Amino acid sequence: MSTAIVTGQPVPGSSLEGDLRALGFDVRLAPDPADAAAALAGVPGDQRVAVVDAGFVGHVHALRLGLTDPRFPASAIPGAVTVQAAARPALEQAAKETGITPDALAHGIEADGTDVHRPELGELVAAVPADPQARNEVRQAVAAVDDEAIRLRTAVKARDGFFTTYCISPYSRYIARWCARRGLTPNQVTTASLLTALIAAGCAATGTRPGFVAAGVLLLFSFVLDCTDGQLARYSLQYSTMGAWLDATFDRAKEYAYYAGLALGAANASGDDVWALALGAMVLQTCRHVVDFSFNEANHDATANTSPTAALSDKLDSVGWTVWVRRMIVLPIGERWALIALFTALTTPRITFYMLLVGCALAACYTTAGRVLRSLTRRAHRTDRAAEALADLADSGPLAEAVARIGRGAAAPVVAAIGGVAVVTVSALTDFGSVWPVVAAAVYCVTSGLAVARPLKGALDWLVPPIFRASEYLTILVLAARADVNGALPAAFGLVAAVAYHHYDTVYRIRGGTGAPPRWLVRTIGGHEGRTLVVAVLAALLTATDFTVALTACAVFVALVVLAESIRFWVASARRGAPAVHDEGEPA
Repeated sequence: MSTAIVTGQPVPGSSLEGDLRALGFDVRLAPDPADAAAALAGVPGDQRVAVVDAGFVGHVHALRLGLTDPRFPASAIPGAVTVQAAARPALEQAAKETGITPDALAHGIEADGTDVHRPELGELVAAVPADPQARNEVRQAVAAVDDEAIRLRTAVKARDGFFTTYCISPYSRYIARWCARRGLTPNQVTTASLLTALIAAGCAATGTRPGFVAAGVLLLFSFVLDCTDGQLARYSLQYSTMGAWLDATFDRAKEYAYYAGLALGAANASGDDVWALALGAMVLQTCRHVVDFSFNEANHDATANTSPTAALSDKLDSVGWTVWVRRMIVLPIGERWALIALFTALTTPRITFYMLLVGCALAACYTTAGRVLRSLTRRAHRTDRAAEALADLADSGPLAEAVARIGRGAAAPVVAAIGGVAVVTVSALTDFGSVWPVVAAAVYCVTSGLAVARPLKGALDWLVPPIFRASEYLTILVLAARADVNGALPAAFGLVAAVAYHHYDTVYRIRGGTGAPPRWLVRTIGGHEGRTLVVAVLAALLTATDFTVALTACAVFVALVVLAESIRFWVASARRGAPAVHDEGEPA
């Protein structure tokens, strides 16, 4: 429930009261200050309350942007101010000091130390005219601008990939409006997108040409819905913590489930075993994301942030066509899914994975090289918050923690890479069942602890989490491949998928400002170094067939533990009214 208090004498012919009710507000008229104070006191403290000048003239969408966005505790536009429960004390204090007029309240709330969001209105009109002539001029300005067209245009993410911008968004925004007018929520559209992608994976798993064609078409339709849910959230301002988590999590679930469907389809079509390629694609894509997440967290609040590489990037962005070329090179989700869908429909799963691996590898080299150059050429001081975020992304378990307590640590990326290269290389070059991968995994545990023994504030310390991800995932892949029995690679795919979910969940918790998963969870599933050591020990002690069973059991255990805790956490966050978030960053 939301309440709007309209202060001052009503203006004949004004649509303000009806507009506020259309936005979901219970409207209370307060012609004089005493009435306004009484109305404000009568609104329960846990409700959103808005104070609007009776003389307000403007677009309905301006009111919507200023008064209904759930992401901000306090928000204001000319002639109107609103607060949620968290900012009610600041509003009440401002009311005592300034009186209950919207603009004065907004300044008073800011003076109290509470940030007041002021949305960019652009062509939209929001004003409180001082006299009838000014009112008539403002009304003419309102009539001259189609706020519905602006609302549709701004429903599209400001920065997106070429394929999404020119091939999806021109019509998906209308699907978003259709959904809004029928009361559908972004979470419902997100769920529909997931179900569509899972059906696409099922079609790919049939191994038939009609199945592959249907899979490609359905994957693209799933992406249309994936764009629609975000556009619906912007169109109707239905942002939520749960929605942001579902959108991000389901994107990964859809893509990786489709990889599994392609691998099953290859086996059913011609007996071709492409599980190693499917797992390699998942590893590569996950590591690409970790590079993005780690770099952004390391520089989230860096100071003295200057870099010739960044300056060159800005210059290139000033040339229109280079912007789109650079966005396409990184193979964001739109371009990536279009590539997967096209090659699924026209070729074989093996060729599809080859193209995906080559494209993602080139994109990874481009983005990582650019970020390394930026890190080496910038003179930035990284904060304790950034170091803490990187430590959380590292996902260190009890073994690495024990080493970190007694180690001194130096050159974190180098030390981490030495251990990672050692365990992956030894696992690849020795026979299945050899003890040497266990020795290498033990060395990896030591180097992992040394890498995080000091705060990760170095220029390239953001590379530590992606090095850990690549080391763990590739070790599992290599050992499963060396087992050379049916089911080993699919079991490894399941284990890496479960662990990757945990790592993505960590990222989205940090992004949402809720902190990393609890330490008991990380310790229960061993940390990255503990899981690597366990898999190496299992490969040394068990037969290839038993190793496959053990990998499956590990995958089930990790999946159950991390899913149960993740769902508990995000449902609890939604129930306690965690601040709504919405991802407007680079397309993944």
